[in-house]
Amino acid sequence: MTSNSTTAGDGPGEATMARRLEVLRARQEAAHASGGPEGLRRHRESGRLPVRERVDLLLDPGTWFEIGALALPELRREKPIPGDAVVTGFGLLDGRRVGVIGIDSSVVAGTTAPISMRKQGRLIEHAQRHGFPLVLLCDADGGRMPDVSGWRFSGLPLDFTTFLKPRPGEPVVPRAAAVLGPSYGDSALHASTAHFVVMVRGGSIALSGPSVVEPAIGEKVTDAELGGPAAATEAGNAHLVVETEGDAMDAIAAFLSYLPQNSSQRAPVAPPLPPLRDPRDLESIVPLGARSGYDMRDVFACLADEASVLPWADDWGGSLLCALARIEGRPVGLIGNQPIVRAGALDPAALAKERTFVQLCDTFGLPLVFLHDVPGLMIGTQAERGGILRGYEELVSAIAEATVPKIGVVLRKAYGGGHFAMGGRPTKPDFLYAWPSAELGFMAPETGIRTIHRRRLERVLAEEGPEAHAALVEQLTAEWVSEAEPWEAAAHLSLDDIIEPARTREVVAASIDITLGGQT
Repeated sequence: MTSNSTTAGDGPGEATMARRLEVLRARQEAAHASGGPEGLRRHRESGRLPVRERVDLLLDPGTWFEIGALALPELRREKPIPGDAVVTGFGLLDGRRVGVIGIDSSVVAGTTAPISMRKQGRLIEHAQRHGFPLVLLCDADGGRMPDVSGWRFSGLPLDFTTFLKPRPGEPVVPRAAAVLGPSYGDSALHASTAHFVVMVRGGSIALSGPSVVEPAIGEKVTDAELGGPAAATEAGNAHLVVETEGDAMDAIAAFLSYLPQNSSQRAPVAPPLPPLRDPRDLESIVPLGARSGYDMRDVFACLADEASVLPWADDWGGSLLCALARIEGRPVGLIGNQPIVRAGALDPAALAKERTFVQLCDTFGLPLVFLHDVPGLMIGTQAERGGILRGYEELVSAIAEATVPKIGVVLRKAYGGGHFAMGGRPTKPDFLYAWPSAELGFMAPETGIRTIHRRRLERVLAEEGPEAHAALVEQLTAEWVSEAEPWEAAAHLSLDDIIEPARTREVVAASIDITLGGQT
């Protein structure tokens, strides 16, 4: 006997599939509900966008392809936790494939549990295995209790051989993170793995949030004090601070535009553009007096294609500037001392910043351009306790071992270990140039003459008086500066050439082209 019943319990047929499709669509709708009307309302009132709106801001329209939407937590609660509070999937960004992990903090504050961690791990594995960038949208309040309590914590599906970096032999993929709210626990871990971290002013990033810090160590602290923009940039945990979430997505798109899909490919070349400022302005931007200040950003503007300079961690190790840019359309990494911050002297933070940036550029095939105006390394107890010796050794090793083109230009002064830390001859630059204004040597004149001629100066001061002492200082300084001029360095091929400032962009571009063999 047959039946025309359309209940879900009937045998195979169109009516049964239709009912199952209804169930699927209902579950999909529930998965997209995030924290529900109330959770989303509170989330918006905090000034933050829902996670799927963030994804829409980031990706090219109509390209989002989600996986794991129907995931649910191992420990079920009366209140649903759609997707286990994380969204994962793929899309196109400026026409290029990326993988996206977006924490959904409108539900259970975006806290992490085993299923959400497994979702994230699967997405990371796809990106690394198939060789495309990862974008991490961070906004989470750490681990979820009791889901990660007790024995469950040691069994979390967190594979550090893939979660933090690729497996041996796999190419490195670019990672970019946006800190869009309080980002603790695995959100902070994500940001720590990223090559570029942008944060909104209302965001914060730390290993653990205030709700854990106070009961653990008795320190009462706000999100902003613990890991807000000021703290995060000073520690090197964030590279750029922006006003809005839209600005953050634009910054991620800009960052990825300089890099290849992965380290096995070449960086994309854009149509060349003229610089923002006339290179002839360099003759007036950089003053001759070694103690006179100027902003190295103005030099960048004369070398790089217009609208192509993306600052990288300006507020970390501020005596050194790093930026991604393009010269004649080719992506490069610019590294320059900042004379208006401690005269451009390199402290432990500046050394760590430069090493990280050098490694970023070397990993993804971007030529390095070093602009020297450095009086040396910071010395004294604070620098030593900050690890300057180890930081210096690690930096010069990283520069020497880098395989990308390395082009150096000494603009004004390059003294002591600071010169080597900026890509001096022992670190094997492909080309090293200097302006006629350059000064090179073991240490700056004012320090050098007082170190080498200390006893003579003391004797003259004691026996002949202050005027004779001042005259001797002037004489010794002139001799020192004469010895430091670039002419003998060029004569002995310590420099490849001495160039006019106005030709710097032209010379750097040609040098990069030579080292790449004309590759595009």
